[in-house]
Amino acid sequence: MTGGVPGVRPAPGPGQPPIPVRLVTFNTHHGVGEDERHDLPRLAKLLHAVDADVICLQEVDRHFGERSEDVDQALLLSRALDMQLAWGPAIDEPRPDRAARRQYGNALLSRLPILISDVHRLPGGGEPRVALRTMLELDGGTLWVTATHLTTRSARERAAQVAALASLHGEDMASGVLVGDFNARPDAPELDPLRERFTDAWELARDRDDQAGWRFWQREEGLTHPAHCPHRRIDQVWVSAGVGVASARVLDAEGASDHLPVLVDLLIPSGV
Repeated sequence: MTGGVPGVRPAPGPGQPPIPVRLVTFNTHHGVGEDERHDLPRLAKLLHAVDADVICLQEVDRHFGERSEDVDQALLLSRALDMQLAWGPAIDEPRPDRAARRQYGNALLSRLPILISDVHRLPGGGEPRVALRTMLELDGGTLWVTATHLTTRSARERAAQVAALASLHGEDMASGVLVGDFNARPDAPELDPLRERFTDAWELARDRDDQAGWRFWQREEGLTHPAHCPHRRIDQVWVSAGVGVASARVLDAEGASDHLPVLVDLLIPSGV
């Protein structure tokens, strides 16, 4: 069973009603908040409060070093939230003095059964980038979720990464979402391959809310970075045809990261 969409009743369709799935994407900045403190319990508390079915996290450390107290953040968060874990390391290095490898990348936490999980290296130089692709089992359907964190180096490299990312969702894969930190605004030219097959969930949402309401000139724009004064919408959710979006919200990070989390209440077609 999914967590559902509180207060939202799916619209009736010709067959079974759509399946509600609450999804969150969040660049965690390896658990270090704007106060420069690594505080994994603070992050876990925030994630628990959003009551999501699927949580996609970027910049997650596993035994990476002092900046995150050398802990396995992915495993500890999955245990704290009692959720299944899929892991997509972008950096994966052996350490001669330790059995545990030094890793950094994308994590997916799920209340829904994870049927498939694979990791795909994305093109480009500098910091390695990957896409973590999973297939989740729903009560009456399936959902493909691909999570990523694109480069900051150049629009050209992001364009190549986006093309590779879009190709991971085949025509026969039914419902799917692409999420993560794209390091580009949704209308950036390098995201053209996404717009050919996917739609920005923020624009589809019937109900929207964000943290910019106190500024009279800025409202419901979905801005996520930097957390203390957001002016960039780089954390996004893209949905394939047929996937509905009941609501989309940018949440308060409560000091847990330099980004703000994005929550979407999805409506997934049944029987696909």
